Amino acid sequence: MVWVYEFSEGNKDQKDLLGGKGANLAEMTNLGLPVPPGFTISTETCRAYLALAADGQGGDPDGLAEEVTAHLATLESAMSKRLGDAEDPLLVSVRSGAKFSMPGMMETVLNVGLNDTSVGGLAARSQDERFALDSYRRLLQMFGGTVLDVDSELFSDALDEAKRAAGTESDLDLDADHLRALVETFKAIIKEQTGRDFPQDPREQLDLAIRAVFDSWNTDRARLYRRQERIPEDLGTAVNVQAMVFGNFGMDSGSGVAFTRDPASGEQGVYGDYLQNAQGEDVVAGIRNTVSLADMGDIDRTSHDDLLGIMTRLERHYRDMCDIEFTVERGKLWMLQTRVGKRTPEAAFRIAVHMVDEGLIQMDEAVLRVTGDQLALLMFPRFDDSAERTLLATGMNASPGAAVGKAVFDSDTAVQWAAEGEDVILVRKETNPDDLRGMVAARGILTSRGGKTSHAAVVARGMGRTCVCGAESLDVDTKGKEFRVRDGVTVREGDVISIDGSTGEVFAGAVPVSDSVVVRHFEGEKLDDDLAHAVSRIMAHADGARRLRVRTNADTPEDAARARRFGAQGIGLCRTEHMFLGERRELVEKLIVAEDQAGVEAALTALLPLQRQDFTEILEAMDGLPVTIRLLDPPLHEFLPDLTELSVEVALAEARGEVDERAATLLTHVRRLHEQNPMLGLRGVRLGIQIPGLFLMQARAMAEAAADRMAVHGTPRPEIMVPLVASVRELEIVRADIERVIAEVEEDRGVKLDIAIGTMIELPRAAFLADRIAKQADFFSFGTNDLTQMAWGFSRDDVESSFFSRYFEHGIFDVSPFESLDQRGVGGMVEMGTVKGRETKPDLKVGVCGEHGGDPLSVHFFDQVGLNYVSCSPFRVPVARLEAGRSVLGQR
Repeated sequence: MVWVYEFSEGNKDQKDLLGGKGANLAEMTNLGLPVPPGFTISTETCRAYLALAADGQGGDPDGLAEEVTAHLATLESAMSKRLGDAEDPLLVSVRSGAKFSMPGMMETVLNVGLNDTSVGGLAARSQDERFALDSYRRLLQMFGGTVLDVDSELFSDALDEAKRAAGTESDLDLDADHLRALVETFKAIIKEQTGRDFPQDPREQLDLAIRAVFDSWNTDRARLYRRQERIPEDLGTAVNVQAMVFGNFGMDSGSGVAFTRDPASGEQGVYGDYLQNAQGEDVVAGIRNTVSLADMGDIDRTSHDDLLGIMTRLERHYRDMCDIEFTVERGKLWMLQTRVGKRTPEAAFRIAVHMVDEGLIQMDEAVLRVTGDQLALLMFPRFDDSAERTLLATGMNASPGAAVGKAVFDSDTAVQWAAEGEDVILVRKETNPDDLRGMVAARGILTSRGGKTSHAAVVARGMGRTCVCGAESLDVDTKGKEFRVRDGVTVREGDVISIDGSTGEVFAGAVPVSDSVVVRHFEGEKLDDDLAHAVSRIMAHADGARRLRVRTNADTPEDAARARRFGAQGIGLCRTEHMFLGERRELVEKLIVAEDQAGVEAALTALLPLQRQDFTEILEAMDGLPVTIRLLDPPLHEFLPDLTELSVEVALAEARGEVDERAATLLTHVRRLHEQNPMLGLRGVRLGIQIPGLFLMQARAMAEAAADRMAVHGTPRPEIMVPLVASVRELEIVRADIERVIAEVEEDRGVKLDIAIGTMIELPRAAFLADRIAKQADFFSFGTNDLTQMAWGFSRDDVESSFFSRYFEHGIFDVSPFESLDQRGVGGMVEMGTVKGRETKPDLKVGVCGEHGGDPLSVHFFDQVGLNYVSCSPFRVPVARLEAGRSVLGQR
């Protein structure tokens, strides 16, 4: 087994082995770009290291130390220096690098190799004592916080105190004497917090830093980020050991991060941040505000021009927007990293289409470069331009969107308030990786420091959170839980603010929102907007490629009409129970409390014209497209008052000496219908067998509605779906009754009706016996919400709030099985049921009508197992259309 690889041995396609950073460093090295030499310790090594730790053995994999020694010797030879040498020390950086980018989630240590002796050698060689001491204090700070697990705020507070003592707000104003004292302070903090001295042996520093990077794969924030981004837990991270180049040599040096296009909007041109006399971590941490790349051109024209040339070359080579980290050391440009850059949803669509127009990619690839999740975010509302607003400040438009919420100043409060149903905006001076929980919980993020490449901006864009960074006019006091604006306004925790990630504006109070441009486009509005144009082109290509049809879940003509405008090809689930609520509940009560058959028939007769009108309107909205109408599914007690509340009402009336006959009668029937577990009781097809007239009334209403539509030259395509079938005999009984009613309507109206009769597959038994059930079904529709509950033994209303969080922590779930299909378990039943059903009827139409029908990963699964359609809520229809196209294109 080989654990370690030279940069020259890899390429960009080896992310599984070398991680994203290592693979791209290898690619840039092979392109002949100015990359400091180094080597990569593979992801296989990390997995082996973590396996030893999990087994209780600990330590490094066999042979790792020897391979690191050999590659370190090669690096020392290339640099003509030795690690930590007293006179001319080689210093290295130790950085993480997983297959998928996880910005700020794992550890980095710079300046490894410095100690009490070699710092003097670095000072002599550089002829700059301040630079050497500044590099040493950075090592102590990073090593202490990341490797030795010392609270990083202790170092930050000590640095702030040193600046106060020196009478300055900038660390650049600290001289060599200040930094020498700070070094001793940092060493004392390490000794006090860990009980040991800072390690002076350079090789020990290196080995400890490598292990710290491996260990950081399993930190809470890294796990949370992977859950958020659906990154597998078992990949591990590579470690990149690289010769240091120094951006903190002086004002002729610096570090920066750049993008070959604007990651927020997708506009063409170069974007980025540069910070003189700084190392790379200073840029992304946002501890000092940066200058633009254009300003860098005024500072160092040669390095600036070299950088732009390399950026153009990298974008052409990768055929995508690139994110680049670089350092200038005394006028010499060095490339430290490149990767395909994270971008906002808006930017993703624009960049994909622009690159097609530039001849870099084809439309197939353009569709694969955007996602349904990104499209969903583009459909979020934006601030209403006509609304009045009070501007507080303006920062950088780091991640677009409109976010309104109560200001909070720490992650714990953000998580707590969000869990209580509050919308919050997380306000910080700058964020760090430990703020991730709060960023996930918040509607938006606001910082007073940092730019478009700061931690807050990069992570927010990746998560689709609205973000405004670098609002310099805000004085953020996190301890006092408030921020002050320069004109004297103070915003305290709990005050509502609004942030616009597209403009960078911050407003007092709640600003009204309006539909997004993309929603207006889907609604049919003619817009002269390049984003709407980009979305339109990509959706057209996805529609042309997809095999899977997309329907909607809609219970009203309004929802049906909107879904049709959004591209729905019919209704896959029309829930009739929603039609029995409101004013009609009284009619259902009469049905339930009827003392004899005459009373039952009277109630059904009153309901029939109302149901017929419901179905007529929906069939009109979806004229010419299939409309799958589910017969009544929930238990009847759901249409009656709550047992406890009704019992109290009757008891209070009796206590007053009054008799409420209606309440007393209802109570009798509520008690009669009460079930310990109603979701497994009298519902679905069981209702149709127990109270035959109920399903027959609904079937007659559908048939008559279809006949009414045909009378006005409509093209109705109703489908009747029988819920909760477990036995073919259940479906056989109900189907015979429905066919009899349809035949009666055909004879009465003199028409021929084409109404398919199928069933929901939402019980495991139905999936196992799908070949038998298919004999009586014209179609199957998998009800994956109930099928998930039955398969896992979960009650969705209870488990999500009780123990799912612990399941996430332990890695039992990466994502809720109600949010994204459990492909192995529930998906296995979907695939099995489809195969078995088509063994009986090869042309059996099969769909899915749970909300999984609009989940991107689930859509791919449904396409790959051969379903005919998915059905989802109206606003998820465009998402499903896009993902159905991406599924086909991804298999080519």
